[in-house]
Amino acid sequence: MIGMSEGNGHPFSFSSIINGYSDAGLAQSGWDGIYNYVKVRDKSEFGIQNLKVTHAWTHDKEQTKKLCDAAMIPCPVNNYKQMLGNIDALIIARDDHAVHLEIARPFLEKNVPVFIDKPLSLSTDELKYFKPFLENGTLMSCSGLRYAKELDAVRDAITEYGAPLFVRGTVLFSWEKYGVHMLEGIQSLLQSRPVSVSSVPAGHMSVLINMSDGTNILIDALGNVPKIFRIDVIGDREISTHEISDNFSMFRRMLWHFAEMIRTGTPPIPPRQTLDIMKVLMAGNTARLENRIVYMEEFDF
Repeated sequence: MIGMSEGNGHPFSFSSIINGYSDAGLAQSGWDGIYNYVKVRDKSEFGIQNLKVTHAWTHDKEQTKKLCDAAMIPCPVNNYKQMLGNIDALIIARDDHAVHLEIARPFLEKNVPVFIDKPLSLSTDELKYFKPFLENGTLMSCSGLRYAKELDAVRDAITEYGAPLFVRGTVLFSWEKYGVHMLEGIQSLLQSRPVSVSSVPAGHMSVLINMSDGTNILIDALGNVPKIFRIDVIGDREISTHEISDNFSMFRRMLWHFAEMIRTGTPPIPPRQTLDIMKVLMAGNTARLENRIVYMEEFDF
């Protein structure tokens, strides 16, 4: 397990779901929100297949110690490269995408399966590098919201909503780190692909995505507001609103799929979907900066 990045407690939540947790250790970790949703889960919900977090590294030794104490991880390391040869798979639980390639490369090139926290990268060259690893089942990257149980009923009945659809995602904080949650959740409902992206004038980041089947997706990343993760699905026959709040379940499902990738070597997510979502993130930034419609065909990877 590799972490941390500012404001991102995923190393603690992911490790606790896999290993179980020390009540005292997690309570004293500084991640009260994670402790509060973990402590109410039944013991049967912990553990993912035969995974076990055995090694941990963060940029700060004190944080590494807190992580190991919280999730009963036996082997803290001083340099993440010390894990090479000692682990069977790696989770990079950092959402500061600029460091993802640097950390992941030595492991991917040794055929170590890697999970990378969202967003994977916003660099065309880096995504070209990552693409074959996504395709051969060595690399997985997504937001847990792709597996949100609050969206199960929609996934099972999306054709009953009618067409074309209008789907709206509303989230706090930034487009790059939190808009991607909405993109992942919404893309898990659809078979179509993005065609173009435009920026909607607003005091926050508001992005309109036109899909190949005529579906329109509007995502609002509202910045510093109270917590909101909401997806509205609107068709001519059905309308529903979904507040996403069960982090534990979505993370557990996501980690289960990573374990399956390790076991089978089969990509758990169509690689084109992961790359399409990164294109949309990049296109949203370009559309806002240049005040124009950005087409997916502009991206060559």
